[in-house]
Amino acid sequence: MSQDRPIALDEYPIHQVPLSLKHVATGDRNAYDRCIFHVFDHHGRALLIAGLGVYPNTGVIDAYATLRLGDRLHAVRASDALTDDRMDLSVGPLRITVDEPLRRLTLHCAPDPADPASLSYEITWQADFPAVWEPHHVQRRGDRLTLEGRRFVQAGHCTGTIRAGGEEIPVTAGEWTGTRDRSWGVRPIPGESDGRAEEQRPEGFHWLWVPVRFEDRFLMVIAQEDADGYRTLNEAVLVREGHPDTQLGWPQADIAYRPGTRHPERAVVHLTDAARKPLELGVEVLTSSPLAVGAGYPPADDWQHGTWQGRGWTDRRGYDLSDPSAHPMAAYGVTDHAARFTLDGRTGYGIFEHGSFGRHDPSGFTTYASVAP
Repeated sequence: MSQDRPIALDEYPIHQVPLSLKHVATGDRNAYDRCIFHVFDHHGRALLIAGLGVYPNTGVIDAYATLRLGDRLHAVRASDALTDDRMDLSVGPLRITVDEPLRRLTLHCAPDPADPASLSYEITWQADFPAVWEPHHVQRRGDRLTLEGRRFVQAGHCTGTIRAGGEEIPVTAGEWTGTRDRSWGVRPIPGESDGRAEEQRPEGFHWLWVPVRFEDRFLMVIAQEDADGYRTLNEAVLVREGHPDTQLGWPQADIAYRPGTRHPERAVVHLTDAARKPLELGVEVLTSSPLAVGAGYPPADDWQHGTWQGRGWTDRRGYDLSDPSAHPMAAYGVTDHAARFTLDGRTGYGIFEHGSFGRHDPSGFTTYASVAP
């Protein structure tokens, strides 16, 4: 039997509960602690999404990176047994280094030694604005807690190099934008029966998560709605250096979908400033990456976060995104869209994360099969 001993982090006076920092304060198997980064150019040529997660009650650490270039999606995924060194944010070829907390991080992916044309990168992610708390996120199915998360979001710029398919892509300040999200708490990990909660499966779910970086300000919009349009999560906040954060009311989105799909092509998000003046956030989608393809988000059918794959597991593969019918489950997962935004005469860049499944009365969707005309 292995001995239970303190870990290095236990030296520091940062404990929140009378437990070692190798343990979380809940016995829920779905406990998690993870991050996601978006790195993208301003012309829609490339969208890199990378993340890492720790699942302490299942003993798993995993990470992923996907790069969309044209209709090709390059993916790297890695998983391993969680160790006591919680400051080591690396799994297989993927690594994140916190160079200066809340200011500067390095994202690294080593190439496949057997394939020089494989995905690799070395990117410095530099914050341009302070990190902002997102609303406390709680979801229940019936009486059962399915998600509770604390999250913060941040925007900045990136520099470095991405390599894939024999091509080297320079990442330069002023021409690329970076966003990121950190979250921790409880969210579903595959492998657990829904049990009675299956009876309370929702008729529909509608989600927008929209971080936008302008040169002199950062805007964050969140909207989560039930099938009837009832708002269960809401945020619209403007961050500017030297100014108090400003709330911009109750965001309402008019989304223009690609005919025959729920894939947004453009949108207008209606906001209101402190003087009740209407503001319009214009959205033009540049390129898109479905998180259920390659990145391990549900309902991915080849790998999902937190699942045990064995020690030292690494998987590299490519996906053809030219034919949506080749990835039918992607339509029932969240998609991250790199987009150009306009607001009050300014142009910015960010992520228009969108998911709409099942019934959503405000959009005119009546069933899971409903699509835009």
